[in-house]
Amino acid sequence: MFQVIKKEHTARRGVFDTPHGRIQTPAFMNVATAAAIKGAVSAYDLKELHCQVMLCNTYHLHIRPGDGLIADLGGLHAFTGWDGPILTDSGGFQVFSLASLRKIEEQGVTFASHVDGRRIFMGPEESMQIQSHLGSTIAMAFDECVENPATREYAAQSCRRTVRWLYRCKAEMERLNAREGTINPRQMLFGINQGCTFDDLRVEHMKAIAELDLPGYAIGGLAVGEPAEEMYRIIEAVEPHMPADRPRYLMGVGTPANILEAVERGVDLFDCVMPSRNARHGHLFTSQGVINLNNQKYERDLDPIDPACDCPVCKRHSRAYIRHLMKSGEMLASRLCVSHNLYFYNTLMEKIRAALDEGRFAAFKAEMLEKIDRRI
Repeated sequence: MFQVIKKEHTARRGVFDTPHGRIQTPAFMNVATAAAIKGAVSAYDLKELHCQVMLCNTYHLHIRPGDGLIADLGGLHAFTGWDGPILTDSGGFQVFSLASLRKIEEQGVTFASHVDGRRIFMGPEESMQIQSHLGSTIAMAFDECVENPATREYAAQSCRRTVRWLYRCKAEMERLNAREGTINPRQMLFGINQGCTFDDLRVEHMKAIAELDLPGYAIGGLAVGEPAEEMYRIIEAVEPHMPADRPRYLMGVGTPANILEAVERGVDLFDCVMPSRNARHGHLFTSQGVINLNNQKYERDLDPIDPACDCPVCKRHSRAYIRHLMKSGEMLASRLCVSHNLYFYNTLMEKIRAALDEGRFAAFKAEMLEKIDRRI
């Protein structure tokens, strides 16, 4: 299902065929936490923004409106109107970061909903059942997201538990995919590498989960406050032990510079809330760096957000107008800003793929790093 068609050192250019369409890699997956991009951007807008994959959140959709309801309505594709690939995360990160009064046991985690406080249990089987109800293309394994920093002893214990949970995830997904009436009987399971910032634990864990021969693998537990150089070091340690014929996904990353650095180190898939979250506050990515539309200097600026951009927003609207919408509290401001930032990220990935196709990724990366994260 995945094929590497070009390499430049460790950087990879690939194609990933899924039950819901082909993904050209490296690719950025657009975060639609509650089955919608925050900022009033619909699934139907995403095609115009060059999106390939939508990412939805198992925990949030289980809490509200309920995965059973979504299943009754035909799954996420029918529910949202998006016809391309959808990845659902397992809910593990949210269980450990949002839920209060959680109790971790071998069977899974008991926790209190952050919405209404009701007690919920989620383990590997429950996570797979919820994701099967959602009918996503790719389901992520249920893992423990350890706080960083953590002791080496706890990180090692957690890694062993996450491996045991992964075996249970695989068995449950196989059962669900074989069941009559399953929304997506070809749903794929990705395993998640953990181990905090301990190189040897990361490598040991990666070797263990690679034995399950899954359709893809992710590196989790990074971009949670550690220096970027530590993240790059972990990727370099883990990458040689990730199956070369499967897609590699770096979870929750990141800035354009993070993406360029990780592509160079062999990563294929990315996701991050940054482009949409920053956009809602007027922080916009451009070909020359990052601008903040809240600044007064844009009050009379009739240029588009980025004169070099051909997104629908830059074709039609000025910085002055969008700044006015922001200051007036108009929802349209979020829609326009989020649309621009997502287009920027998705077309950045197109440029990365073109550079890999043409054997000039190293030069492209060096050129982009000089300006892409610069604050104007």
